[in-house]
Amino acid sequence: MSTADLPGAGYRVRPRFKIESDYSVAALKQKLQDGLQQEQATCTGIVNDGYVTIYIPHEDQHYWSPQLNLTFEETEKGSLIRGLYGPRPVVWTMFVFFYSVIGLAVLFIGVLGLSYAMLGKSTVILWLEPVLILIFLSLYLVAHFGQKLGEKQMIILHDFIVKCTNLVI
Repeated sequence: MSTADLPGAGYRVRPRFKIESDYSVAALKQKLQDGLQQEQATCTGIVNDGYVTIYIPHEDQHYWSPQLNLTFEETEKGSLIRGLYGPRPVVWTMFVFFYSVIGLAVLFIGVLGLSYAMLGKSTVILWLEPVLILIFLSLYLVAHFGQKLGEKQMIILHDFIVKCTNLVI
């Protein structure tokens, strides 16, 4: 199995899935809780009222290790499960911060450089724009590389959820 086999995967920043189940929300949570408490469980996690978060065991985690967040909704037929594979919040926040800083710098330098151009002054500052765009693209490639490093662990999370719930996701 590869990440391409995961629902909604391929290369996406945070692959997600949605599936309906005949089980109730309480039954699904109990199945997940039982799976997490097994001695040979391949994952760890937290089962809360409205959601479940499943992690790779701490000793196997690395910087790019993914986690799986599940939310549940009661439906007439049973329940609706929404899953989101993604990086840990620290990693996600760091990338959003860097993207924001670079975006604001591009905007600021662009406005400043164009203002200088309108005033007939030197626009040398505009040479920073391509540099910032290259930094932005390299950050994107780092994120892509990081997702590839976490691919095997994403499959472990997927297999764990399938094994615990007996659902075809």
